[in-house]
Amino acid sequence: MHAAPTHRGLSLRTRLRLTAALVAAGACAAGVIAGPAQAEGKPRDSRDRELRKALEELVGPPDGPPGAIAVMQRGRDVKVYRAGVADAETGRPPRPGDHMRVASVAKAYSGAVALQLVDRGKLRLDDTIGKRLPRLPKAWHKVKLRHLLQHTSGLPDFTQDPDFLRAVAADPRGEVDPHTLLDFVADRPLLFTPGSRYRYDNSDNIVVAMMAEAATGRPYEELLRGLVIRPLGLRDTSLPRGYLLPHPYLHGYDFEPEGPLEDVSTAFSASLFWASGGVVSTPNDLNTFMRAYGSGRLLSKKTYEQQRKWIKGSSVNPGPGRNEAGLALFRYTTRCGVVHGHTGTIPGYTQLAVTTPDGTRSLTFTLTSQVSAQTPELLARMRKVQEDFVCELLRH
Repeated sequence: MHAAPTHRGLSLRTRLRLTAALVAAGACAAGVIAGPAQAEGKPRDSRDRELRKALEELVGPPDGPPGAIAVMQRGRDVKVYRAGVADAETGRPPRPGDHMRVASVAKAYSGAVALQLVDRGKLRLDDTIGKRLPRLPKAWHKVKLRHLLQHTSGLPDFTQDPDFLRAVAADPRGEVDPHTLLDFVADRPLLFTPGSRYRYDNSDNIVVAMMAEAATGRPYEELLRGLVIRPLGLRDTSLPRGYLLPHPYLHGYDFEPEGPLEDVSTAFSASLFWASGGVVSTPNDLNTFMRAYGSGRLLSKKTYEQQRKWIKGSSVNPGPGRNEAGLALFRYTTRCGVVHGHTGTIPGYTQLAVTTPDGTRSLTFTLTSQVSAQTPELLARMRKVQEDFVCELLRH
């Protein structure tokens, strides 16, 4: 069994594993095809029991995260599935109002900001870095906003730069100006011709947020509040710069099988990820956001059609079924049908948020540790459970 959690300062193990986790969060993982759900053809109560059992079997020692929570909404009907604990010290169960780091689902929020600015004529999908941010390296100037949103930019990823990783290991709680994150790779050329291939990249959405600021003269945080948070009534969603989380929150943990848990909920500064992974929200708020964003409710029909020009994708924590990339949105094709959304992993948290294309049904799925290609067996089990939940979401 895991030993009691520790979170008095940051151990050397945690600082080093944080850097490894950052690399994992920016890497690509191959897809795994899930088998048929055991709940098919059974009454709703029986299927609910089996989903709850599957979630319970995913968490806990020797190799599972301490807690999990899924919020499923079909029309006005909302069901909450939870297993394990939100806090390993107190044993408190996870709740849909608990704060958490949404990890790379934050890229969908920056997409929501940028695409609404496109609708308002403040930005164009064919605007280039050279036009909007001429002070960035000249080698990057031909990259377009649409490339950034679809991860076809070819930008070097700052989270994989050795100097960045050393800085994180030295002072993970240190608050930085997120506009300086690209300085770590400013001397690097593009990895490929923009638009020629897909490569998941944390630098992309940093530039997206900076382009939004350049087009409006307003801070990205202000744009996020004005275009997304307030219109959707997301009272528990924010983009902090520091390392603290609002109470109550889902505690995120790092662990090794049979080893001690280490609470990493407040182990690092959100400014290290900013528009690519710094958003803090709750399962309830995340569900509300994705229902609106993933169904196109925030966008004009023309912009939404541009967003859904799908290409083959492959991301860390690839989500249920097969994924294809749109503009700051993924399409997941499962054995039961299609959902739109985004995934994310960050030290302490793994996230999935999806909705049906019409926005009538949605699902958020959260684990309180990072699951990635570095933990392939757990990743495969998680993806099977995620797909079972999606199948229940889509069931007639």
